[in-house]
Amino acid sequence: MADFDYVAIDTRGNETRGHVAAADAAAARAALDRRRLFVVRLDPGSAPAAKGRPLFGLDLGRAKMSGKQLTLFTRQLATLNRVSPLEESLRTITRQTEQEGVRAIVATVHAGVVEGRRLADAMAREPKSFPPLYRAMVAAGESSGTLPQIMERLSTLLERQAEIRGKLLTAMAYPSVLATVAMGVVIALMAFVVPQVVEQFDTVGQELPLLTRLVIGLSDLLVHWWWLLVAMIVAAGVGAWAALRQPPVRLAFDTWLLRVPLLGRLLRDLHAARMARTLSTMVASRLPLLEGLSLTAGTIHNRRLKAASDEITEAIRGGGSLSAAMRRAGVFPPLLVYLAASGEAAGRLDEMLERAADYLEREFDRFTATALSLLEPLIIVVMGAIVATIVLSILLPILQLNTLAGQ
Repeated sequence: MADFDYVAIDTRGNETRGHVAAADAAAARAALDRRRLFVVRLDPGSAPAAKGRPLFGLDLGRAKMSGKQLTLFTRQLATLNRVSPLEESLRTITRQTEQEGVRAIVATVHAGVVEGRRLADAMAREPKSFPPLYRAMVAAGESSGTLPQIMERLSTLLERQAEIRGKLLTAMAYPSVLATVAMGVVIALMAFVVPQVVEQFDTVGQELPLLTRLVIGLSDLLVHWWWLLVAMIVAAGVGAWAALRQPPVRLAFDTWLLRVPLLGRLLRDLHAARMARTLSTMVASRLPLLEGLSLTAGTIHNRRLKAASDEITEAIRGGGSLSAAMRRAGVFPPLLVYLAASGEAAGRLDEMLERAADYLEREFDRFTATALSLLEPLIIVVMGAIVATIVLSILLPILQLNTLAGQ
């Protein structure tokens, strides 16, 4: 389709300018006539230029939608599009949105639809807010005439993903705060309490116990050489970041992560559940499985899991089945492989993948609840042991002095 720049007069007599996409000039005039616009000038134009690469890699332009905002937008559009035309639904969302950034993004999409573009093409104007996987499912819904149903499935998918992210953040929040507070208490004891106590032992003239000397040494290190410790931590962080930017190092690190007893299982199940639910939604939306796998692979951060997804894509492109490719990859839960094979055999792949996602998400809930119940007392016990060691290092010289005074 070609793009045309137009100048027109609306029904109120106001001049309006814009772009319209159509097969030719006649189709463009017909599209503007349907919108009750009197064409004054119609010239061949071009689509709005894509934004260039930001200076120094920093994007100082409009921010993208957050996951929560995209989920809310999708649910609103899925609901409104069932009872009103697409253009009117987008206009309503634009007017009701409170966040200025989100309003501008939705207004850009709405303008694209008004110009005659498909919804997926209009969303492509905001690629940061609408990822390729999202736009591909919207395009599939438009091509098959099932856009309301596709938007409903998309909103359900995004809501489930947001729910999983929320549970993960909730599970990690309390242990993280508890560990931070515990570390702060220990640092405060070592930096402020121990030096004050040490001053009392300077004039004793007796050799202090080994434990006390070790604690005093660590306290001196924190008080006098804290800047060196900070510099070492920063240098180690920068070095690790630079190393992980190298593909072989990152692949080896991500492979090691999957082998860590508890963390590896958590990462594997989270990825498997997300992949199963996404593919289930795409298969139910009649989107080609191969395209769905290719788009899903681009959203995976773990390089080992991404490599496995790429292997599955190549295997299916060569005529293999999804379950067989998953089995050869060796990084997917056996239950997902079994249910995928059953779904392929029965012609109900979308349903079986959805059941696998439900099961894996329930397992994730139980696993995180169990891990959290064990992690909290473990942090408390470790903190108590460290504090007890510091207190004991202070009490030992006092007991030694009492013993000497009694002799």
